[in-house]
Amino acid sequence: MKGVYILFLRILDDVKLRVGGLGEIELEKGFYAYVGSAQNNLEKRLARHRSKAKRLRWHIDYLTASDKVIVESAYAYELPKEYECRMAELLARISQKAVRGFGSSDCRCPGHLFRIGGMVEDVCKMMSRFFGSRSMRIF
Repeated sequence: MKGVYILFLRILDDVKLRVGGLGEIELEKGFYAYVGSAQNNLEKRLARHRSKAKRLRWHIDYLTASDKVIVESAYAYELPKEYECRMAELLARISQKAVRGFGSSDCRCPGHLFRIGGMVEDVCKMMSRFFGSRSMRIF
């Protein structure tokens, strides 16, 4: 399977992390959504995000490897890669806070990680309506 996904994360306590070339970031305790894409092996990419033991390659790896972070769920949309930034743009409008530069080193977006206050189902339904693609819960 290939497509765009939203990874929902719970940060259990305020955390300060060194994230590759992004440098040190501080994140408040709370609920977050990360937008990514995988144009091959989407299920394998999402399984990697759930794993704590991995080589730290992408910004999201530094976050998901932390003991203070729980990867709660992932929803995928069968959409081409360019929808990754469009979804990030929409999440930026409805989020409480965007994490500047996180996950967006290969595009012009301000970031792909957002602190959110809403329910997972509401976010996924809104994305489905807005982009005309049904979400599939992966885990």
